[in-house]
Amino acid sequence: MKVIFETDSSMERRIAKVVTNPSEQLHWEGIDEAISQLERKLVVINPKNNRNVQIQPSSILAIESEDRMCNVRLISGERYLLGKRLKFVEKDMDSSHFLKINNSTIINTKHIKAFAATGHARIQVELADGSSYYVSRYYIKNFRGKLL
Repeated sequence: MKVIFETDSSMERRIAKVVTNPSEQLHWEGIDEAISQLERKLVVINPKNNRNVQIQPSSILAIESEDRMCNVRLISGERYLLGKRLKFVEKDMDSSHFLKINNSTIINTKHIKAFAATGHARIQVELADGSSYYVSRYYIKNFRGKLL
């Protein structure tokens, strides 16, 4: 099979369009599965020994701002540092699974266990590890649009 790459500036970032011959339609599911398994790794800093570590973005529960760096929490409970400000991390992360819920937190929507309305027009989100975060009023519209 020959692969030809083309660009289209009208398409959104992180979208790939695959064009095949109609006779190849039976293989679309396999192609889609192979592409979706390719996940870009994220390079973070282990705070214990100051070494760089590569992690899968799907293993991230939450990313929290800490001054000019970010704290990355994984499903396994491990914590790492990311040498970027939260606003730059938000642009780099896959927007289909990561969502900013307040000025200092981005969560992975795949790991949301439950959420409920609370006082002061906020939503409390519980993640798979039992931790909870609040969605501020400013980000509620994006949160509802993403999950509901």
